[in-house]
Amino acid sequence: MENFPIINLEGLNGEGRKATMEKIKDACENWGFFELVSHGIPTEFLDTVERLTKEHYRQCLEQRFKELVASKGLEAVKTEVNDMDWESTFYLRHLPKSNISEVPDLEDQYRNVMKEFALKLEKLAEQLLDLLCENLGLEQGYLKKAFYGRNGPTFGTKVSNYPPCPNPELIKGLRAHTDAGGLILLFQDDKVSGLQLLKDGQWIDVPPMRHSIVINLGDQLEVITNGKYKSVEHRVIAQTDGTRMSIASFYNPGSDAVIYPAPTLVEKEAEEKNQVYPKFVFEDYMKLYASVKFQPKEPRFEAMKAVETNISLGPIATA
Repeated sequence: MENFPIINLEGLNGEGRKATMEKIKDACENWGFFELVSHGIPTEFLDTVERLTKEHYRQCLEQRFKELVASKGLEAVKTEVNDMDWESTFYLRHLPKSNISEVPDLEDQYRNVMKEFALKLEKLAEQLLDLLCENLGLEQGYLKKAFYGRNGPTFGTKVSNYPPCPNPELIKGLRAHTDAGGLILLFQDDKVSGLQLLKDGQWIDVPPMRHSIVINLGDQLEVITNGKYKSVEHRVIAQTDGTRMSIASFYNPGSDAVIYPAPTLVEKEAEEKNQVYPKFVFEDYMKLYASVKFQPKEPRFEAMKAVETNISLGPIATA
């Protein structure tokens, strides 16, 4: 098995740019995942995010999770559990309107740090979308504009902790799925592993690396690229030792954004008789996804095709 793609974004500056762009292209086409280092977010800042996230879990969430496990009898399960995950989570919304000030139990320093983290990740996500445009031969700004509804993109963060699990062979930290949205940026624990992706029929570990940001592609980028880039099934394996921190931020289309394959990519792929993906309003896709998240993605695309309507497809302005 070839090595998991690790990309140094500093390579974009100077003579290494072509090779770096080729690595990003290969990762998008063949993995659906890659890990960024030297991505521009200061390491000291990431250390602060990690410290405050772990402190918040210990102070506010750890006991609640233990009580939940006890109430459901999960510590003594004897058969595989297929309807829940071994994780403690809370959600932050950043765009189009932040809810960070409303989320309970967050200390002011943590609120402010997560606001700043979201701004840094938003900037990185938009930089990456333009790099993808360059590799795909799309006009600069195409993907960012494709994600825009009336109020811009949606952007939010799922903060997860995966505590030690007594029966990791019977209950997953997070069941296998593809992500519904656009571009996912993950800051994960560098000491406790567990994230895996499915490649060529094998589950591959996503290596925990200090200060890296893991990127993966969601279903919407698969549709817009007409399958050239594909979302990839992934899961989290619960561990018996250590609590794994996972901060996953989702840069997604606006709820009313109309998603459809980029016309130039449909034309390029037509000679190969590739299937053309459906067009739909992102919110409609999310309503379907909510009920079938842990099922294969292909029936979701077919279902959206079946209800495809005459949605107005104006040109995506890139000015």
